[in-house]
Amino acid sequence: MNKPSPAGRSSRLIVGWAAAALLLLAIPLPPASGQAPVERLEISARPITHFRIGHQTKDFGPLEFVGGLEMVSRGRHFGAMSSFRFLSPGGDFVGVADTGFWFFGKVVRDDAHRPMAITDFTMQSMVDEKGNVIDEKWYIDAEGLDVKDGVATVGFERNHRIAQFRIAPEDMKAPFRELDFVVPREELRQNKGFETVVHAPADGPLQGSLVLVSERSIDKEGNIFAAIFQGPGKGIFTVKRDDNFDITDGAFLPNGDLLLLERRFTFADGVAMRLRRIDGKTIGAGKVADGQVLLSADMGYQIDNMEGLDVWRRADGALMVSLMSDDNHSMLQRNLYLEFRLHED
Repeated sequence: MNKPSPAGRSSRLIVGWAAAALLLLAIPLPPASGQAPVERLEISARPITHFRIGHQTKDFGPLEFVGGLEMVSRGRHFGAMSSFRFLSPGGDFVGVADTGFWFFGKVVRDDAHRPMAITDFTMQSMVDEKGNVIDEKWYIDAEGLDVKDGVATVGFERNHRIAQFRIAPEDMKAPFRELDFVVPREELRQNKGFETVVHAPADGPLQGSLVLVSERSIDKEGNIFAAIFQGPGKGIFTVKRDDNFDITDGAFLPNGDLLLLERRFTFADGVAMRLRRIDGKTIGAGKVADGQVLLSADMGYQIDNMEGLDVWRRADGALMVSLMSDDNHSMLQRNLYLEFRLHED
């Protein structure tokens, strides 16, 4: 048998050290007393330069595709990302996975504002009042998230509830409060509960109230249950459902319209997504909210199981829409981050 050359031995040592370093990045850090371990993960991100596969088009109606990332990590808990919100415009973010995890990270961009990498990415388990990790899927199926004044408001389905947590990236605790979600519990389908949790603009007609929209809990007319949690407009409303799309997330635009992310899956056609702009004037107790479709995309586009959405203002004043997918921990699906500029009227 040939003996490896010194250069060959050195190369293998370097590769071995690099592999060991990657593995260490996915190992949970030792937790403090009563604290869930925080996993620091290395994210490999492949840039996505075109939204429609095989086409150079950047403009899709009022939306301009800026760029995206396909994200991969060796961390075994990475994925299943259901909702996220930026803590700083287009930069640091927090999110929830429907497997009962919090995740934090940061989007890094090039000089042309295109997303290029995800850094500072961590995950940690949700915990109970004693600081013990919760591992019952039916209890920690987190689907919707909003952030305001250092508080994360999370929508859970299966065991339907709206809970509030204080944001502490290194030590997320149990919720300090649960909210009345207005919609009767018996109207919520087990796995189709609140996927949109979002505060309306403070200077709009809803005066900053929390708004909740379910995925596919429908009334007798086939419309989707939603609610305004507080304020003068408090009460139940519905969102018109058509073409078999379900609602997976939403965020308010500065003018008070509600941008909804919607998803459809069939075995014949695969996955499809769309963005629908709900007229803010149609949102109110007893009303049926509806609006125009801004973007519709099928498997001919760079999409997957799109579940997360946020709206933010770029430093140059551009109004941005960011989307994130949930891979369901499936080898056949992808974790995507996509970014669009929404041209304002």
